Amino acid sequence: MKKIAQILFLLALPLFSMAQKNNQFVLFDVQFEYTKENADNSTPSKSHFYVKGERINANRPIDWTSPIDYRNGKVHVRLEVLKKAEGNFPTVWTLCYIPNHGQGNGYGCTNTPIYTEAGVYEKDIEMTSFWENESIIWSEGIKQMDLVIKDDSGGQGHAHKRADSEHFFPTTVRITMVQVPAGEEYDPNLLPSKPLLIK
Repeated sequence: MKKIAQILFLLALPLFSMAQKNNQFVLFDVQFEYTKENADNSTPSKSHFYVKGERINANRPIDWTSPIDYRNGKVHVRLEVLKKAEGNFPTVWTLCYIPNHGQGNGYGCTNTPIYTEAGVYEKDIEMTSFWENESIIWSEGIKQMDLVIKDDSGGQGHAHKRADSEHFFPTTVRITMVQVPAGEEYDPNLLPSKPLLIK
């Protein structure tokens, strides 16, 4: 019986190793202050913060469909609000994937949780569930992420348009997105100890 148990244990080892294999990666992790002046002067679009160049993971895959399937996985969104303007006005950041090549609308967006005060907010989002996710040609990769500060009114609620914009600016946030492939669950150990600080 002991020998049989040893054989079964050895046979199970490859399966255990496969279950422990972690193919997740941090797409970006940025911390920055954002002011009304930043929102008014961001180009090409206002209320945008652009994550590209050194701000986005240079080792992200080109093909998000194979050999590892990120397209049908999840993204773990973590928002840490370090400073929030007074008034507890509902705020959200729209997180837009800008592909190397798109179709239809040409890009797709998800969101952070809506928040009214400083704190940490996290959620898992299915990659097949967010707005215009099918407009991205996932096999050809993502070139940048556009982060857009808004109120809770919907797609066009850009914070810089508000007459009461003092309730949205200035703010300091840390935003992290971790890509989780199909069949895996988010591993919180992937969160970097320190964010990329943007001054």
